Amino acid sequence: MGKQLAIIGAGVSGLAACKYALERGFSPIVFEADDSLGGVWVHTLETTKLQDPKDNYQFSDFPWPSWVKEVHPSSSQVVEYLESYAKHFGIFPHVRFNSKVIGIDYIGESCEEIESWEFWGGKGKPFGSQGIWHIKVQNVKSCTFEVYEAEFVVLCIGQFSGVPYIPEFPPNKGPQVFKGKVIHSMDYSNMDNRIAREFIKGKRVAVVGSHKSALDIAMECANMNRVDYPCTLIQRTPTWFVPIEPLLESMIGFLYLNRFSEFMSHKPGESVLLSILATMLSPLGWAISKLTEAYLRWNYPLKKYGMLPKTSFIQHLAQCQMAALPNKFYDRVEEGSIIIKNSPSFSFYETGLTTEGDNQRVDTDIVILATGFKTDEKLKNIFESPVFQEWILGSPTSAIPLYRQILHPRIPQLAVVGYVDSFTTVLSSEIKSQWLMQFLDGKIELPCVSEMEKEATMWGDHIKQTTGKYFRRSCIKSANIWYTDQLCRDMGCNPRRKKGFLEDLFVPYGPTDYANLLPKQGNNWNKQKSL
Repeated sequence: MGKQLAIIGAGVSGLAACKYALERGFSPIVFEADDSLGGVWVHTLETTKLQDPKDNYQFSDFPWPSWVKEVHPSSSQVVEYLESYAKHFGIFPHVRFNSKVIGIDYIGESCEEIESWEFWGGKGKPFGSQGIWHIKVQNVKSCTFEVYEAEFVVLCIGQFSGVPYIPEFPPNKGPQVFKGKVIHSMDYSNMDNRIAREFIKGKRVAVVGSHKSALDIAMECANMNRVDYPCTLIQRTPTWFVPIEPLLESMIGFLYLNRFSEFMSHKPGESVLLSILATMLSPLGWAISKLTEAYLRWNYPLKKYGMLPKTSFIQHLAQCQMAALPNKFYDRVEEGSIIIKNSPSFSFYETGLTTEGDNQRVDTDIVILATGFKTDEKLKNIFESPVFQEWILGSPTSAIPLYRQILHPRIPQLAVVGYVDSFTTVLSSEIKSQWLMQFLDGKIELPCVSEMEKEATMWGDHIKQTTGKYFRRSCIKSANIWYTDQLCRDMGCNPRRKKGFLEDLFVPYGPTDYANLLPKQGNNWNKQKSL
């Protein structure tokens, strides 16, 4: 076909996009800022393990190798798995490592012309407009710059990297008054493992955060220093954490990750019948949530250590806030290697932190802010056009406005894959990539721009209703299967992937259910020239 695709990012989404682009005969080039592929997994703590069982975190047509026996592989094993996937499907020759994309600029039609289009890209086709993307790339080794051209851009930059979120502080109460060291969790994760160990060894460390990275860092500090230099974990909002145990994981799968569980909540674009059914079944969903909460409270010392959230389990699930608890976390708390403090806000003084409420002082040498990322800022900043920056973010009070969570209704010849959060990260990126390549191959027709915007708004309203203040994370966990069904129907595939009615209704969906979703296109990827 000869169409040049630029894929930005060589994480899970970028690899899937490249693989399916090659299958369809396109000529992809993947720009990756690091010297290896794997995305956030390349900069993950040494002790971090996969939160999901590995069978749920794999590509549909590429199972984990038999030598990986762990149910929850380590971060290094995840990177090895992704590398083997790239090698198997001939992706490596198409990746330009150490190539950081500084900005992208659409050259062609003016913004006024684009706003007047009735159909996406002018004609509703992937390459319907006369414009082209200019991609400014910095070589991180030589610090030189080069501008590439591409007819289509696929953004695979994810949410959990890039622009760190740093809380604001009153005058003279921020990091500038602290005599110790203050870093963001991103900077800590970027350290070499040996350097990271030396950085925290024999130091009093305070970790600020309520989610997965905060607990992982606290565990790493506790394992290094134990009770001699206990780590203080300052939680701003306690979160539901699920301990890694087979029974609980199985229970979560059958209670929350199947088609029946989605009948208990409302979904965007649902019929009147499904809306009535969701209303009728919502008490059952509430009861299941309370059952799960009771199990966790009974078996783990949540209240004792101030880790009992005020929000319901099912609400945290819908907000993409739930995470896996590190192994032996409560053992470290019990022995005094981790000290937990709950405080909605905090401030600095010369030798530590002051927590709000109890107004207690925590003397410390290092403060690690596991406070998340400005995910929408990273997405915005990659565009050089101020108009495109405004379009991609949409209203500040709504979720990112994407049609099918992939295409912006106004921005031509560009797609976003891997930004929206869901239960099945790898599978979601894979199916989006298949949908996108079907569209680029002319096999999916788009509605007019106004209909695309209407659909994007409908999903945005749903996301805001289910996730509350976390709406910018674009989490669709409460309608994960519903969304995947939609993409399947667009591609002309049967969304019902199980063998029978009861199995389809009650058995959790996973990557292997979507294997061989589309007819094979031959080994086009073997025929591509190396870039």
